[in-house]
Amino acid sequence: MGKMPRVTGKEMVRFLERQGFQIRRIVGSHHVLRKEDIQAVIPVHKNDDLKTGTLRGILRDVKMEPEEFERLWHE
Repeated sequence: MGKMPRVTGKEMVRFLERQGFQIRRIVGSHHVLRKEDIQAVIPVHKNDDLKTGTLRGILRDVKMEPEEFERLWHE
């Protein structure tokens, strides 16, 4: 596995929308996305990059391996 890409919350929301997720609601600066029975909460704070642990947690929530994320991110 290579180095995880650095992404902002906005970029992650757009990425997940391309994967079929839909924004269900926005609570403060947190966007709640859902696809079937899978839900993820993405913090969107200005143009700050997501911390690595936060990104990994989101990937765990959406049941996506880091390798798959990297491959899809670069498509």
